[in-house]
Amino acid sequence: MDRPTALTWSWLNILSKKRYDALLQLYGSLEGALSHVDQPLLRALSCREETVLTVLNRLEEFQPEAYEQELAKRDIGVLCIEDALYPRLLREIADPPVFLYYRGDLEILEQPCVALVGTRGMSSYGKRVTELFVPPMVSAGVVTVSGLALGIDAQVARETLTAGGKTVAVLGHGMGSIYPRSNAVLAEEIVAKGGLLLSEFPLDVPPDKFTFPARNRIIAGLSKGTVVLEAGEGSGALITADLALEYGREVFAVPGQIFDEHAAGCHACIAQGRAKLVSSGIEVLGDIGVVVSEKSAQQALYFPKSPTEGVVLRALTGMPQSVSELRERSGLEAASVNAALTMMELAGAAKNTGNGLWVRV
Repeated sequence: MDRPTALTWSWLNILSKKRYDALLQLYGSLEGALSHVDQPLLRALSCREETVLTVLNRLEEFQPEAYEQELAKRDIGVLCIEDALYPRLLREIADPPVFLYYRGDLEILEQPCVALVGTRGMSSYGKRVTELFVPPMVSAGVVTVSGLALGIDAQVARETLTAGGKTVAVLGHGMGSIYPRSNAVLAEEIVAKGGLLLSEFPLDVPPDKFTFPARNRIIAGLSKGTVVLEAGEGSGALITADLALEYGREVFAVPGQIFDEHAAGCHACIAQGRAKLVSSGIEVLGDIGVVVSEKSAQQALYFPKSPTEGVVLRALTGMPQSVSELRERSGLEAASVNAALTMMELAGAAKNTGNGLWVRV
């Protein structure tokens, strides 16, 4: 497909894979089909009446050269499903996007990708889960994939960058702007550190209730597996998990407390057999066939530097505890517990989760 044709069809924003195939069968190419775009053709493609009028208006106003210049100014590329660089795993799903806008390094999609998704209303537990799962994946050479939404999505990107890894953020809108605006700086950092922004929508398309579910299929389609880190009932992350199942990919979910509404979606996925229960990133890597080196597997181990640290380490668990509770469990004085916690935090073996509460890392 020639470049002006590709840009024009992408701008019209109506081509599903099914419509793309129908036009190829009818006209032999999208170049040939473009000259036949009118009301009868659009209705034959099952476009709604308001969509028909919108498409005809967009076609009349479109200037390929000006659009090309705008893309170049923003350093944004456009892929067509016909292109050799189109992501292989995404091409395999039943409804791949015909066009992909991208900014960043496409080559990272050749590495194993894992989707890490969850609720926008991230809890402190969800944040800790993200901090636990991301680093071993980065160490194993995995590229994380998420949606750049508030909550878990953004935290996945931040943790990946902090661990020195690469991440893909799939947007539920055009790349002319970033939504939410609070994540605009994060989006720039993703690209600057070798990651990738993706969208199937032309630059001017705003987010709405239809674009986000469409975005979720790309997240699932790019990935060898999808992990739901934290999700309540009705969370969009569950849509991504269901799509991954539909595409024959692995699906995992992290359990939470039975009283926590933020975990209800994860529990439902596990109970219904839609997802495998996992408690670490290492478990996920093994199931999707990513080899974990002995060095990576040993990174979570910490060897106490003193008998006091050993006692405190045994008292620590994955559940937050105060210094008073640790003192009671360890039998040590508060000053000794605090000193040990400080050294262990510097070594990455303990973490202050806020409000004076500590967990083992």
